[in-house]
Amino acid sequence: MKRLVLLSGLLAVLAVPARAATTSTPLGALRELPSPAAPGSGEPALAVAPGGAVWMSWLEPRAAGGHALKLAKLEGRRWSRPRTVAEGDSFFVNWADFPALVAVTAKHLAASWPWKRPGGTYAYDVRLAQSGDGGATWSAPLTPHRDGVATEHGFVSLAAEAGSVRAVWLDGRNAESAPKTPEGEAEEGAFDMTLRTALVDAQGGLSDERELDARTCECCQTGLVETARGALVAWRDRSADEVRDMHLARRDGDRWSDPYPLHPDGWKIAGCPVNGPALDAAGDRVAVAWFTSVADTPRVFAALSSDGGASFGEPARVDDGTPKGRVDVTLLADGAALVLWLEEGQEEALVRLRRIGRDGVAGEAATIASTSGARASGFPRMARSGGRLVLAWTEAGRPSRIRAAELKLR
Repeated sequence: MKRLVLLSGLLAVLAVPARAATTSTPLGALRELPSPAAPGSGEPALAVAPGGAVWMSWLEPRAAGGHALKLAKLEGRRWSRPRTVAEGDSFFVNWADFPALVAVTAKHLAASWPWKRPGGTYAYDVRLAQSGDGGATWSAPLTPHRDGVATEHGFVSLAAEAGSVRAVWLDGRNAESAPKTPEGEAEEGAFDMTLRTALVDAQGGLSDERELDARTCECCQTGLVETARGALVAWRDRSADEVRDMHLARRDGDRWSDPYPLHPDGWKIAGCPVNGPALDAAGDRVAVAWFTSVADTPRVFAALSSDGGASFGEPARVDDGTPKGRVDVTLLADGAALVLWLEEGQEEALVRLRRIGRDGVAGEAATIASTSGARASGFPRMARSGGRLVLAWTEAGRPSRIRAAELKLR
C-alpha cells in the first residue's frame, strides 16, 4: 500500500502510516481517509454541494462482469455506504476519459459517464443521469447529444446552472462524413473533433445545444465552471498548423463568446497530449491550471482572473521541473488557489500540491502521496469544503485502488 507522504527539505519524503495521527505539511494537516471503493477501483470524481457536503464517485469492477459507477458522501472522516449510479458491461473504461459528477443542491446530483455502442473501438456516447434524493435513486440515463453517429463523444465536464446541469464534451460527429478504414472506422486524422454543450434540466429536457469550437484537440479533458457572469469553458484547441494551446469561451446571457486563447504558449504538436485544463470559480474569481511542453520542456502553469475569466493575470510556474501534468485546481477563501498535479519522482510519481497567492506568485508546496507515473494512475482530484481539502487518486496496481485524504488548510 502506498503511504501518504510529507514534503520535507529537498524532496525528501517521510511515509505517513495509513490512518495515522494527523501529520503536519507546509499547507496544513494531512490525514488519510479510509476509501469506500472496492479493489480494482479507479477514476475518482469529487463534487461539493452548496451546503458543503463532499461527494465522490468512482468506477469499480462487478463480480458478474462489467463495471459499476458508485457514489458516496463524506460524513466526518468516513464515507457513507456506497450507492450505485449505473452498472453494466458497456462502460468505456479509460484512464483519461472518466466519469464526471456535480452537486446542484444538497439533494440534486448529476453524473455522466462514457458508454460504448456498436461501431468501433472508439464508438461511445455520453450518458447522464440525475438524482433528486441525494443519490438514493437515479433517473434513466439520457444522451445530451442527438447526432446518433457511432464515434467518440466524451471528456465531459459538468456544472450547476440555474437549477439545471450544464454539460460540455468533445464530439466526433464529423467522423460520419470522413473516409473509412476497412473495418468501417473513420481514418485517424481525417475529421475534426468539436466541442459542444447542452443544458439539461431536472426533468431531462435539453436546451442551448450548440457547437463551441469546430476544431479541438482530440482527447484532452475539458474544464467548466459557473461564474457570476455565466458559464466559462476551457479546453485544448487545435489550430490549422497544429498549435494546441488552451482556449476559453464564456456565456453571457443567451450569447456565447467566440473561442479566445488563455495564454499564447505556442505548443505545436502533431498529436494529442491527453492533458486538459482545470477550472474553479467563486463569483467573478476564477483559477485555471494547465500543462504545456513547448520546446519539449514540460511545465504546469496557473493563472487567476477577477472578471469571470474574461482576462487572466500573468501565469505562475507551478511544477518542480519534471511534471506529468494531469492537473486540478481549487480556489481558497482568501483569493489564492491550490494546484494539484503529478510530478516525476526518483522512483515513482508524486501527487504534488502548490499554493498560488492571489497576487499570482507561486508559494508553498507539499507532496500528498507517491503513486505510479503510468497511465493507470489516472488523474488526481480535489475539492474544497470550507477549510477542508479532500483529495482522491488512483493507486495503480493489481488490483488498483482509490486512495483519499483530507488536508486541514492553514
